[in-house]
Amino acid sequence: GFDAELIATRGHPIVFAERRDAPGKPPLLVYGHYDVQPADRDKDGWDSDPFEPVVRDGKIYARGATDDKGQMLTHVRAAEGWLRAVGALPVNVKFLIEGEEEVGGANLEPFVAGNRDRLACDYAVISDTSQFAPGIPAITYGLKGLSYFELIVSGANRDLHSGTFGGAVANPCNALAVILARLKDADGRIQLPGFYDAVRPLEDWERDQFARLPFSEAAFRADLGVPSLEGEAGYTTLERRWARPTCDVNGLSGGYQGPGPKTVLPAKASAKLSFRLVPDQDPRTVAEQFRAHVAATCPPGVRHEIIVHQGAPAVLVGVESPGVRAAVRAIEASFGRPPVFIREGGSIPVVGLLKERLGVETLLLGWGQADDNLHGPNEKLSLADFHRGIKAGAHLLAELARG
Repeated sequence: GFDAELIATRGHPIVFAERRDAPGKPPLLVYGHYDVQPADRDKDGWDSDPFEPVVRDGKIYARGATDDKGQMLTHVRAAEGWLRAVGALPVNVKFLIEGEEEVGGANLEPFVAGNRDRLACDYAVISDTSQFAPGIPAITYGLKGLSYFELIVSGANRDLHSGTFGGAVANPCNALAVILARLKDADGRIQLPGFYDAVRPLEDWERDQFARLPFSEAAFRADLGVPSLEGEAGYTTLERRWARPTCDVNGLSGGYQGPGPKTVLPAKASAKLSFRLVPDQDPRTVAEQFRAHVAATCPPGVRHEIIVHQGAPAVLVGVESPGVRAAVRAIEASFGRPPVFIREGGSIPVVGLLKERLGVETLLLGWGQADDNLHGPNEKLSLADFHRGIKAGAHLLAELARG
């Protein structure tokens, strides 16, 4: 029923499909991605083959079940339902499905930039987020941005004997530990110069909305198996997760990692770090702030190198827009209750890209659950949520047509 095309890029192809049944009605662009995270049944601890979907206890288990094939498919099925029942769609619909989201989507940006007229729309929708909790659907109106770095600290031109050279030659592992320890203070405040200058504070209505959500810090902590929660002083857990900037070390490498002792003074140590950003913070500015901080805190006797990976700005969507109001009605019709408004700590760079290149805000409507284990073993999606997502997608087309 759609005019579909497989479009070559320098990497994986882009799928574009379009159907125009409703002249004068607002066009809708549905984005999704068909690529997934790597998965290995034996190494990762899957209970079944991650690339052979199975249904257990009303849930479908497979890599991509939630992120993002299953959720994106709800909109395909919603359109299919309209065509089977009515023979036409109430609005014009376009699908943009890429194959490189999980590795940065480098080939999507030039495609969008070069096809603005073809992709032009009044609304965009992405289902790659989650409900707030089982039975509590959500519209995500905010996503954090991202700055990602690799920090490499080098010392001597080879690994050395720690007894012979210790105390005379700087140890890159020790130096890296000093740099990382100075990234935050005792109250959890990030110490990059000027880091908070552009941070947009939470509005009162947001803090009130977050406080009224049925969230238990004790249950959250128990589920994760951690003895306590931590973060920036003066903010709740939800506020820190959704609306305050964060800094985390994602990986460390250095020195001897094999079995048994080896008293080596390593020649090199490295860390991978992510800064999750909030509205009005610029990833390029944060990169310069990080460079300045490392230069100021790096101990003598070592050299450092910073590799800056692709960043993304934070996204905030107005909750009173006509598209959001239409989505509220569609979700209530399908789930039997209105959605709550939430923000999320993750990043979806294409949302900012669509805003920048097409001038359109994106509706983030997620049908998954927080425990669906996307990126982990036994990724799943509830079939009941899948079916409710299809119904919500079908209602959304009708609500957008009404205006």
